[in-house]
Amino acid sequence: MAVDERTPGKKLLIAVLIGALLAIPLFAVYLLVYDRQSQSQVARASIAEGWGGPQTIAGPVLVIPYQEQTTETVSEGGKQVAKTQTVWRELTLAPEQADLRTDLTPERRRRSIYEAVLFEAAASGTARFVLPADLARFGITQDRLFFDRAELRFGLRDARGLYGAPPAVTVDGVRLGLQPGKGSAATGGAGFFTWLDASPLRTRPIAASFRFTFRGNGWIALAPQAGDTRWTVTSKWPHPSFQGGFLPTAQQVSANGFNATWRVGNLALGRTLVSAGESAPDTRETPVGDRYDTSQQAGDYEARVDLISPVDLYSQVNRSVKYGFLFIGFTFMAFLMFDVIAGVRVATAEYLLVGAGLVLFFVMLLAFAEVIGFALAYILAAAAIVGLLTAYSAAVLRSWQRAGYIAALLIALYAILYVLLSLEAYSLLIGAILLFAALAGIMYLTRKIDWSGLRSATATD
Repeated sequence: MAVDERTPGKKLLIAVLIGALLAIPLFAVYLLVYDRQSQSQVARASIAEGWGGPQTIAGPVLVIPYQEQTTETVSEGGKQVAKTQTVWRELTLAPEQADLRTDLTPERRRRSIYEAVLFEAAASGTARFVLPADLARFGITQDRLFFDRAELRFGLRDARGLYGAPPAVTVDGVRLGLQPGKGSAATGGAGFFTWLDASPLRTRPIAASFRFTFRGNGWIALAPQAGDTRWTVTSKWPHPSFQGGFLPTAQQVSANGFNATWRVGNLALGRTLVSAGESAPDTRETPVGDRYDTSQQAGDYEARVDLISPVDLYSQVNRSVKYGFLFIGFTFMAFLMFDVIAGVRVATAEYLLVGAGLVLFFVMLLAFAEVIGFALAYILAAAAIVGLLTAYSAAVLRSWQRAGYIAALLIALYAILYVLLSLEAYSLLIGAILLFAALAGIMYLTRKIDWSGLRSATATD
């Protein structure tokens, strides 16, 4: 029988080098997860196409035009000439108080293996407008305001999502006709508006009420603008995620849905209720490429609720791949112990094949998870790899008993990984403790091994 001339140190070095080489396919799996996640986002956008993208609502705000004389110096015939002209400006009033309510009806829609969370929203509310007593501080007097040409503007990020009965807007009990466009900057200019005669504002506040229904996808946000904004959102979706610069002041979340209320003041927004300046251009909607992107970050001055899925399989697979080296390290160490202590030679190619099986687990996990869900996919992929490597280990280690130890190790590793993925907050702590325990065990088992072979050679001499 051939004698294995490799020292334990050389065997360890070979195992380490092969483990390092397997970093290449592990990184390829990581890129595969990222690519599949990008494809899923494109697929979800295609599901939502024609329905409505993520929605942001803003307003209402009252805009009153006025005229202002401006003087500029121009050059004519080599002389500087001062010219005076009349330009239109806009006085924008945010409501003194706004109460809004949004009822969300969620709906899951699938296409092939992909799923998107869509919703129908019924928005309603009231707003109270007051002409500030210190209007003169802004360099504007009432006699310069064209109250009869005022506009009440509402912002909706993807106005194509409007559906059902036309939006209803009433001011002081009178229903007004609506026009498209002239939304808020927070909604990319998308929305709708109405003309009204705001002359009563000279002597008293005016009240506006509104209701409209729209469709959306992924999340809904509010860009508050009033002096005191109250926004209540209710839905049967049991998995809300509250985002943005303003979190709910009150919330109830259960298996039957959620109810959340925000209250935001203009002092928190860092803006006054009155602004004056040039007429703002109609910038229309946000670009088509961004309209269905549900991964956009929430703004610092908005309240937002995301209708998330309870399990993001791509993030979980991605996290599991990061533990790939632990699987490779523990398994290779087990084979190395059989090689060094039990005298069962493990060839380089056998290390490579075992490592390939361990990497294949993550590919199978991703492929199955897209079809049957993460938990079941994890069990199926783990069972397949444990069965494959156990059978192969029986041949390599020339003993089913030794292969049983490998199987027990793999089962323990996969069970621990699942716990780590489930307990995200404590994954680092648990992982550090397990690594410490494993290192202590390996040190104990190898405490008498002559890694360099020098001690045995000296004893022979």
